[in-house]
Amino acid sequence: MDESAVGYALLGWPADGPTLRLDHRRFAYAGKFVMSATGKAVAYRTSGDGEDSGDPSDPEAVLAAAAFDADRTDAGTCKIRYLTVRQDARGGGLGARLARFVAARAADRGFEQVAIGVNNAFSYEALHKAGFRWTGETSGLAELVLARPADRPAAVHPEAYRAGLDRFRERDDLAAAEREFLGGRRGADPPALVECPSGL
Repeated sequence: MDESAVGYALLGWPADGPTLRLDHRRFAYAGKFVMSATGKAVAYRTSGDGEDSGDPSDPEAVLAAAAFDADRTDAGTCKIRYLTVRQDARGGGLGARLARFVAARAADRGFEQVAIGVNNAFSYEALHKAGFRWTGETSGLAELVLARPADRPAAVHPEAYRAGLDRFRERDDLAAAEREFLGGRRGADPPALVECPSGL
């Protein structure tokens, strides 16, 4: 995907009650974005001419979306509840860049940390590109909990990164593509960081 034709925007914080109607055939977790209890941010299609001419609130223009709010047990942590990339836009780094964008907005808002739970190796890899790292914790939904300081990427810990990948390798229900991906990352170092995009 041509990054010059992608914009990033914060649609609002939880108090603003932002909603977003995504096509459930194209986005995982689409129904979660209709709820107004979380903040929303999006990566969206623009004209690509250097002008931010797209409409971030237009569901047809949305390429990736994030829903987030303050963690229920730690008000200093912004929790990304859902992060989804449109099926035909996956693999180009949109999710990682959107996560970095959300972290930067959270820092501006006064949050100290940003956290997210991931349930597959592809998301785990993408979030490491956004400066997150595995905390060593899991959630009750078989998710690995990743976190980073809101104002900067987490320190790189190759051992923790590899240990998280090993957790995914232990699962019996891996799809062939995920199993192949994990095989190719055996002994690997964490991926390089993506740039933090500017936006609205």
